[in-house]
Amino acid sequence: MSNHDDAEIIAAARVGFLDEAADMLQQFEQALLVMETAPDDAENLNAAFRAAHTIKGTAGLFGCDAVVAFTHEVETLLESLRSGEMAVNDDIAAALLDGRDQMGALIDEVRSGDADPAVAARSRELGERLRQLRGAAAPAAAAAAAKPAPEASDAAATPGGDWHLSLRFGADALRNGLDPLAFIRYLATLGEVVQCHTLADAVPALEALDAEACHLGFELRLRTEHDRAAIEQVFEFALDDCAIAILAPGSDAARWSALLAERCGDDAELREALRQVWRGMGIDLDALLAAAAAPAVDIAAVASTAAAGAAPAPQPSTERRGTDRRVAQRGRRADETRYIKVRADKLDHLIDLIGELVIAGSGAQMVATAEGSPAFLEATQRVAELVQATRDGTLALRMVPVGETFSRFSRVVRDTSKLLGKEIELTVTGGDTELDKSMVDVIGDPLMHLVRNSLDHGIETPEQRVAAGKSRVGHLGLHAYHEAGSIVIEVSDDGGGLSRQRIMKKALERGLVAEGVELTDAEVWQLIFAPGFSTADAVTDISGRGVGMDVVKRNIESLRGQITLASQEGRGTTTQIRLPLTLAMIDGFLTLVGGVHYVLPLAVVSECIDLPRECHAQPDRTCGTFDLRGEVLPYLDLALFYGAVPDPNGRRSLVVVRQGTVRIGLVVDRLLGEHQTVIKPLADIFKPLEALAGSTILGSGDVALVLDMHGLIAAAMKPGATRRTSATRATPTGVHG
Repeated sequence: MSNHDDAEIIAAARVGFLDEAADMLQQFEQALLVMETAPDDAENLNAAFRAAHTIKGTAGLFGCDAVVAFTHEVETLLESLRSGEMAVNDDIAAALLDGRDQMGALIDEVRSGDADPAVAARSRELGERLRQLRGAAAPAAAAAAAKPAPEASDAAATPGGDWHLSLRFGADALRNGLDPLAFIRYLATLGEVVQCHTLADAVPALEALDAEACHLGFELRLRTEHDRAAIEQVFEFALDDCAIAILAPGSDAARWSALLAERCGDDAELREALRQVWRGMGIDLDALLAAAAAPAVDIAAVASTAAAGAAPAPQPSTERRGTDRRVAQRGRRADETRYIKVRADKLDHLIDLIGELVIAGSGAQMVATAEGSPAFLEATQRVAELVQATRDGTLALRMVPVGETFSRFSRVVRDTSKLLGKEIELTVTGGDTELDKSMVDVIGDPLMHLVRNSLDHGIETPEQRVAAGKSRVGHLGLHAYHEAGSIVIEVSDDGGGLSRQRIMKKALERGLVAEGVELTDAEVWQLIFAPGFSTADAVTDISGRGVGMDVVKRNIESLRGQITLASQEGRGTTTQIRLPLTLAMIDGFLTLVGGVHYVLPLAVVSECIDLPRECHAQPDRTCGTFDLRGEVLPYLDLALFYGAVPDPNGRRSLVVVRQGTVRIGLVVDRLLGEHQTVIKPLADIFKPLEALAGSTILGSGDVALVLDMHGLIAAAMKPGATRRTSATRATPTGVHG
């Protein structure tokens, strides 16, 4: 294998480490936030410790010494909490959260390859703070004193003594990504490796050597103040590929004899070779046996003695506990094999190909229909069903729970509420609701802005809330749910709400509203989305109600979504974001209007009926109302809306659509049925046209326009709507296919 290949493998593994570290940091932060509210939750403390230890362990394998050194301080403090030596308090929780941020900064340095002296200084400062919290004056912590020793020989071990480690790496260790040298180097973070002897007796002859196989063993002496558990944790990732035995300082002759028997069996030559290695390291087994006035023992003798209760079993405890760990780790690995990581651009390319397959399949169906062959029609129908199933499965690959986005706000609420002196409780529902990954990446910043608005200017201080007859604790809610083919995300608070009077006053000052114009509440709330509009008395570093809300709206609308506000002064505000489930493909309903094809999202279509007489009675009106089984609903004539000429000879129909709680009718010339729609961007020539979400290619090669339901509903329900006079027709010329 060339050096170039090695470098590529290491680079790929490094990327995997950075991705895993990001996940572990998120888990670590969530566990710390839970720890503040449930300090006695042992499982949560274990989760925090495991996340920190995983980061430290993998960072050590890649030589990220700065990450290892600082994370060790965090891990040691967590170990003191787990052991019961210390109790969680506000200072410890705050220090651990700051430590999480510092771990993130150090990992960012690994990612960028740049080392910032300020980050290193921050590590030293926080490290000292963590040591002071656990009452230690030096980086090494005496964690062993906090817990009873697991074995009799461990109890006799003196602090700072020399532990003996016997390691035998399996043949597949290198193939599985383990580097024996990395583990030995990592041991230096616990103390000093005073002796290391490499055993190469298992290395075969050159002609039989497999360069990818590992044939090495090691005998080590480690001088450390840490306990057995800390040493074991170094090898947590190698339990499947390394036989590990650990003997505590002061171990008796029986334990050494048991280790000798385990490593060499009855092979006298191997036994003598290992004894010679030990003598060179200062361990004379013969002297130990003589001092104990006992003959050398083998495994069977020791086992029978232990069974009789005469002495503890000489088998090193790492082997016993390691067996249980291996079983648990294999279970985890078996579960992990169910998941793979795929580059986002590869997935996007696959979805693009599926889109083209959908278009090609539609074309094949049209040819089959034209040919009139039953066998051809049946075959294309089967292909169409498989294409649809493939499309749905591919799109599902990009769907992720929106809870991943929600989870980051727990820390924001915690930090901001403490900064502002407020008591705020966060409630999250619908976190398992799935959304397209491309949209999740975009909505993070708008949601962050809305959350900070609620925290800063929405929810009052405890004193203000009590004076207003409310509870001291404010409530912030993040909710997600599916509705009519869309996903709805709500940010709600029970704070002071929006002031209609102040918004109108500001709008009049800026000329956004003319004097004497009466607006509904919904129209007043929409004014805060005007660029630079704000009613805040002062803009803070956290937020300003209205500052940047135009950017929030623009980002949401770029995803074919919509944002609305509802508020009651003194009661709170709810911001609702409605987004399509995916940006790539939808099930559509194809119609024809004035010679142009239009596609409606199938999920919003309620029913199709003949054109009501109310529409016949006023053929020149773009908008009006009609009676649907006793319910008066608005309608919109799409031909007149887009300045086209309705088909005079066609049998026009009305499609009833529902968006949320609103229903309207859309007048079309012809109904063409369901259509799998691959959404394409529109050319700039179509930008001035209202209520268009994109375009698509039909099987015939013609272009159809995808309608934006929010824009259509707004136009249909606009007071005083009249007939369009524009002669511009929305023809598909210039649409990017």
